[in-house]
Amino acid sequence: MVELKKGARITGGDRNKLAADLKRRYTGGRSIRELAAETGRSYGFVHRILAESGVALRGRGGATRAKKS
Repeated sequence: MVELKKGARITGGDRNKLAADLKRRYTGGRSIRELAAETGRSYGFVHRILAESGVALRGRGGATRAKKS
């Protein structure tokens, strides 16, 4: 896992390393919320990095409403 200082701007090679790490972990089954908590970054930041990396983002999970008959 890439070490991050909270609130530090991440650019260049560090951003590429972080993107590769997040992509690997996300495709391995971790959620965006889990990755955000582990890296100390926001949900939006992790989502943006994954989207920029070309990752196919999963749909939302959770319970769905049953259809009325």
